[in-house]
Amino acid sequence: MIALVDYGAGNLTSVRKALSAIGADYCTPTAPAALESMSAIVVPGVGHFEATRVLDQHWRAAIRSAVERGAALFGICLGMQWLFEGSDEAPGLAGLGVFRGSCVHLAGPPHGTGPFKVPHVGWNSLRFPGLSMSMSGLAQDTQVYFTHSYVAPVVPESAAVTTYGVEFSAAVEQGRVAGVQFHPEKSGDAGLRILKNWLDAV
Repeated sequence: MIALVDYGAGNLTSVRKALSAIGADYCTPTAPAALESMSAIVVPGVGHFEATRVLDQHWRAAIRSAVERGAALFGICLGMQWLFEGSDEAPGLAGLGVFRGSCVHLAGPPHGTGPFKVPHVGWNSLRFPGLSMSMSGLAQDTQVYFTHSYVAPVVPESAAVTTYGVEFSAAVEQGRVAGVQFHPEKSGDAGLRILKNWLDAV
């Protein structure tokens, strides 16, 4: 069973439809203790990094404990940013810290080249630096749908990168923990393929 975490910052309706489309069994737990019986956890999200404050020490401890016992973890958009150490959008508020580095504003340092609008809303292509379980079967330059103003750095665990003014992590993956900056639930067949790849792998 997959736990779809609701902390008030995500369009859960679209994510639920996507999970149903790939045949996933899921629920939306109301308390951290429910994660003890889950085989996987999805943390979606849109909006300000401050919203992740709701994921307090009890949720963090439960999620970390689940991952340590072998449960899979998948972050979407703000949920992926939360997997990093933090974000300039909410200084002083720590992320989960699975991946090193902090998220920065698209218009901030490092400065991009040429004019580009922020937030980044729309379709953009993915580039895959190496093999990845969640990106398996996708061609280079596959298009997916983004809507965000902050980005995560490119790290050794980057499973896909995108360039929009600057190059940033579009997907990260380390063992059974993965995340995507784009919205797979709004990215058509490619998005469903990514979710199905992750589901099949875990």
